[in-house]
Amino acid sequence: MNAITSNLLFGIILSLIGFEIGLFIFRKTKFPLFNPLLLGILFVIGVLKLFNIDFEDYDRGASFINLFLGPATVVLAVPLYKQLELLKSNWAAISVGIFVGSLVSVVSVILLCMLFGVEEVLTVSLIPKSVTTPIGIELSKSLGGDDSVTVMAIIISGITGAIFAPLLCKIFRIINEVAVGVAIGTASHAVGTSKALELGQTQGAMSSLSIGLAGIITVIIAPLIFKILM
Repeated sequence: MNAITSNLLFGIILSLIGFEIGLFIFRKTKFPLFNPLLLGILFVIGVLKLFNIDFEDYDRGASFINLFLGPATVVLAVPLYKQLELLKSNWAAISVGIFVGSLVSVVSVILLCMLFGVEEVLTVSLIPKSVTTPIGIELSKSLGGDDSVTVMAIIISGITGAIFAPLLCKIFRIINEVAVGVAIGTASHAVGTSKALELGQTQGAMSSLSIGLAGIITVIIAPLIFKILM
């Protein structure tokens, strides 16, 4: 068993199997809570616990998957390019929407952490919860946070957005495709964008744009707001 788990391919293959199982279950059931990423995470945790495999053995190979996060985010520019004219005609509303969404995300995290007496290191780790992972990790490190907590928060916000965003849009009767895409991308980054792409080309394009702009805005405003409120 040690010979298998110590192999660099072990973590990669286990991750891919977990995601494919999650994707299969989601496609068969179409149940929002059966998000492929969530099911994949639960599968990996279950295997590691069941066979008493050290996380370090798994992460030795699985960490290579992180190398694809940057390129995968850049690829999201493709649907945006297809909707370039729509972006030009709505640039003011889109920019304001992304800025306000990013501002609310940062301020709400800090205020809630202050309300519940959360330690400062956890507070700064949670601040980048709504930006894409590469940006969130670097922002967390620069503020003195724990990047493992940041990754967990980013995953949770992404899965939550992918699951509940379409439902919330229906409840609040948000039917404008641009508004839906901006809201999902700003709040739940790439994981939410995968759901936005399912809703339509326009929603996916606006969500893709929001990922990059929300990340840049958060990097700029987060340190300033943290100093003011903390």
